[in-house]
Amino acid sequence: MVILEFLVQAFIQGIGVGGSLIIAVGAQNAFVLKQGLKRAHSLPIAALCSFIDAVMITAGVAGLGHLILAFPLIKDIASLGGAAFLLVYGAQALRASFNAQGLDTDSTQGADTLRAALLTTLGISLLNPHLYLDTVVLLGSISTQFEQQDRHMFGAGAVLASFVWFFALSLGARYLSPLFKKPKAWCYLDRFIFVTMWSIAAALLWPYVKAMMG
Repeated sequence: MVILEFLVQAFIQGIGVGGSLIIAVGAQNAFVLKQGLKRAHSLPIAALCSFIDAVMITAGVAGLGHLILAFPLIKDIASLGGAAFLLVYGAQALRASFNAQGLDTDSTQGADTLRAALLTTLGISLLNPHLYLDTVVLLGSISTQFEQQDRHMFGAGAVLASFVWFFALSLGARYLSPLFKKPKAWCYLDRFIFVTMWSIAAALLWPYVKAMMG
C-alpha cells in the first residue's frame, strides 16, 4: 500500500512538473497551434511532438542528461543551428502577417504537405536546445530524487502530460477557427509567432554574443 502511494505520488509529480515545462509558450507550441488552426496535418504533428518528448523524457530518466552536460559541444551545435532555424521561420511568419487573409478551413486543409509539416516539426523540436535542457537534463535530474521504480512512474507522468497537452492544443485550436476567419486575427498570430521565434533565437545567441563582447 505504501509502495503504491509512492508510485502514485511520483506519477502525479511527473504530470505537474512535465506539464509546467511543456505548456510554457515556445516555438513548438506556436507551430502546433498554427497548424491546428489551419487543420493542416495537426494530429500527426501533435503525435510527433509527443513522441519526441516521450523519447527525450525517457532518456533523461535513464540518465542521458549527464552526457549532455559532459559535452557542451552538443548544446552549442543545437543552440546555433536552432537559432538560425528560428530566425528564418520567424521572418517567414512576419512576412506572412503583412499578407494575412481570413482562415478558410476548406481551402487550408492539406495546404502544406505532410512531409513538409513533419520536417518543420522535427526542426523546431530537435534544433531547440531547451528541449534537451528541459526534458533530458532538468526532468532527468528531478527524477533522481525517486527510487528506480518511482522514477519510471515520474517519467510516465511527464510523458502523459506531453501527450495530453499537444493533442489538446491541436484539437482545441479548431474551436478558435471562427475568430481566425478575420484577417486581423491571423495577422496578430503571425506576429506573435515572429516575436516568439526571434525571442527564443536571441536568447540562444546571447551567451555567444556576450562571450565575443567580453
